[in-house]
This record gives sequence, structure tokens and C-alpha cells, in this order.
Amino acid sequence: MFDQGVRLQLMIGSTVPLPVPYDLVDALEAVEVENNDQGFDGFKLSFNLTKSPLLDYDLLSSGLLEPPSRVIIGVTVGVLPQVLIDGVITRHETMASNQPGASTLHVYGRDISQMLDLEEHSETYPNQSDSLIVLRLLGQYARLGLVPDVASTEDFPVELERTPSQQGTDLSYIRALAQRNSFVFYIEPTPIPGVTTAYWGRENRLGAPQPPLAINQASQSNVDEPMNFGFDALAATEPQVSILEPTTGLRIQVPVPVSLQPSLATQVAQPLRRTVPRGTANLSLTQAMLRSQAATSDSDEVATTSGEVDTVRYGHVLQARRLVRVVGAGRTNSGTYYVKSVTHRLSRGQYKQTFELTREGRGALI
Repeated sequence: MFDQGVRLQLMIGSTVPLPVPYDLVDALEAVEVENNDQGFDGFKLSFNLTKSPLLDYDLLSSGLLEPPSRVIIGVTVGVLPQVLIDGVITRHETMASNQPGASTLHVYGRDISQMLDLEEHSETYPNQSDSLIVLRLLGQYARLGLVPDVASTEDFPVELERTPSQQGTDLSYIRALAQRNSFVFYIEPTPIPGVTTAYWGRENRLGAPQPPLAINQASQSNVDEPMNFGFDALAATEPQVSILEPTTGLRIQVPVPVSLQPSLATQVAQPLRRTVPRGTANLSLTQAMLRSQAATSDSDEVATTSGEVDTVRYGHVLQARRLVRVVGAGRTNSGTYYVKSVTHRLSRGQYKQTFELTREGRGALI
């Protein structure tokens, strides 16, 4: 579908995704994939609609695009294939026109974690740690190609004191357990189509940064102007967490734990606001410190950066939930950032990536 070394791979199927037929590729006008560090990843496929002799739209009547068909969207930039999303179709939007050949079908979907959010359950898990519960829940979806990557937790609740209970979908409960442990949960495709990693653990801000995003670097620039840099001093907060000692009833102030994430900036913003997380009085000291850690992590987005990169000039697929360097924006704004989200927009002859980056302050480490 694309030139200049960019190729699209589209696979769809009710159970096992297969390469789509030529008529579907020929009708495809645009692809949009959004990858986020939190929540669902999503996609949008735009097709040109034409009527058959039976006066119906072939793409709709074929059944191939019916929810919840599984969709895998990948791209190859140069020689390296990359799966952008492994998901399911959730809804359609038809835009009918009086002009011949001007009708359009938009097909929307979410990543495969949507399949964990379809059925609500009422369940208890006595004498099981949070990580064991998550492994148990994810094991039910092995048929989807989910490979669990679950960090261990050491808090084993005793049944006489506390019994973990689920009231809702598996996805909502897994996310709630992640938040309680100051963890994140997301499902990310691997280079093997149909195989995804279900990650439940600490947010990963380690590893080598992706190739740099360059601005104001003459012929080396790969970011389309403008590139926006923001700094919100009110985003940094200091949580005030306290618990009640069960025997004496005394209130104990829980110290704010030191962040386990490496600093990405030389000038880390100092909190101007103090918050009081609710519902912590009856927690154990360990649970209260995790709640404080989670509240602190939520404020690590003081400095933000957004822009758009031309993939042909960049030469890479920018990945969310990874690090990337920014160069050419001055010492204050340049440096390493965490990639919060990337939106991939593909059409014939064009592949743009819109990104949002964050970190806890200003100033480049290097």
C-alpha cells in the first residue's frame, strides 16, 4: 500500500487473523492506530464503499468486518516489521453519500484487552496474593495468545483478616490490583502476529532510548514543526497519607517513598500542592506506602512535549511506553522523555506519527 520503504500488513479473522483479500486492501483509504501508556489502544480503518448489483455494500455484507473479528495491523519500515496493534472490531460508522464512490465505512476497534472487559464476575480469592490472582485471571485467556509478564507481590492476605473480592470484569479488577500496588497493566503485541504480552508490574522507564526526535537541526531534522513544550508546576503533588494503629487508635503519618523510577531531568519540579488520598486509614503500613507511591507516580508529568514526525525521514516506528531522546530544542527542553502516547496515521504515500512525551522536570541530563 505504501512506497518509500513503508509497507502495511493487515490481518483479519473471526478466530485466526489471516491476510485480507485484495478487494479489501484496494478499498482501504486510511489507517489510524493509537497506542497509550494507560487505558485501551485503539484503531480506525477507513474504507471506500461501493454497492454490488444487489444494491448492498459488499464490505458490510461480506461479514469479514463484523464485531468482534480480530484485527492485526503491522508495518514494515525498511526491513524491520512491527505490529502496531492486535485487537478486535467494536463498531462501524457508515457515511453514505449521493456522489458515486464517495461513501465511506469507518471500522473502529480496541486492543485485545477488550476481551477481558466483556463479562462481569463476582468472585473471592482467599489466601492469594495480588500477583497470583492476576496470573489466574490472565490464564483464562491463553487462547488469545496472551503471554503473562506479572511481577510478584509479597502481601498474602490471611482469610480471617481480609479476603480479596472481585466485583466487575476481569480487566477492571486487574487494573484495580495494579493501581493498589503502584503498578501498571497493559497488553502489547510482540513481533509475532497473534502473540501479545500482558504486562502487570512497575512502569518501565529503563532501557536504551529510541532514535532521537530532532528539531532545528537543518537537514537532520525529522520532526514536523511546530513542536510544543509545556511545563505545569501544579502537576507535581505531595501525598499526605496516614493510617490508624489498630491497637491504640493513634494516627501514623506514612512517609512519602522515594521514587523507584530513574530521573529523566536535571531540574525535577518540587511539589507545590499537597493531596490527601482517601480510604487509607485502615490500610497496613505496606499498603499505605504503595498508595502513597501510586499518588506520587501520578504527578510525574510536569513537563510535556508533543509533535508530529514523518516516518520516512525518521526511519523508525516510535513506540509508546518507551524512552526517546529529543535534540535541538535547547538544554531546557532537550533530553530524554517517556513516550506517553503515539498515534500512527497511514494513507497512500504518507505515514505520520503524532506523539506525546512526558517527564518529571526540565533540563537535559546529557
